Amino acid sequence: MSKVPPAPGAESLITYPSLFPIKVMGTKVDGLVNALTLIARQFDPTFDASTIELRESKGGKYLGVTLTVTVTSREQLDELYRTLSTHPMVKVVL
Repeated sequence: MSKVPPAPGAESLITYPSLFPIKVMGTKVDGLVNALTLIARQFDPTFDASTIELRESKGGKYLGVTLTVTVTSREQLDELYRTLSTHPMVKVVL
């Protein structure tokens, strides 16, 4: 079951507030994790960076980062996805 936010007009399956894992894939470069941490804290001031999970791609070019944030509304979650998706270091957000 996907945890992607529902389409506009669709009823949410998420109960708010909720801890919500977001997977981000980016090129493995210095500053990626720090940039993602700053974005997460922008939307969740209680975000705990020690909960970040990292997975390097087989070839080592990409880094998968799982951020578990506390979401309080669908609007907040949608805006977090938009902000992450448009960051220049980010390739994919799931």
